Amino acid sequence: QVQLVESGGGLVQAGGSLRLSCAASGSIFAINVMAWHRQAPGKQREVLASITTDGSTNYVNSVKGRFTISRDDAKNTVYLQMNSLKPEDTALYYCYARTHNFAGYWGQGTQVTVSS
Repeated sequence: QVQLVESGGGLVQAGGSLRLSCAASGSIFAINVMAWHRQAPGKQREVLASITTDGSTNYVNSVKGRFTISRDDAKNTVYLQMNSLKPEDTALYYCYARTHNFAGYWGQGTQVTVSS
């Protein structure tokens, strides 16, 4: 079992920045990929960025150049640095972890609201 706790969401003006954190606990040795997703009201959940144990990253086009995913293995934490935020980035942001045997775990989500 893996437990994930997100933090760092909030209200920010357009053009501003936020950094989300996702602290992992439990069977963290089994995790091989961690990712950030978001879900806006009335829309499907979408993956934004992912990072593997060797540090390889991938981003969806809509956030490339604005968002950066990183990890601090000493703190068992993954971050999402979000810059140049837009009102359309408003959503509930979720942390996700996948283990070597393809089990998936979700955090409870943290709300990000970008005002225009």
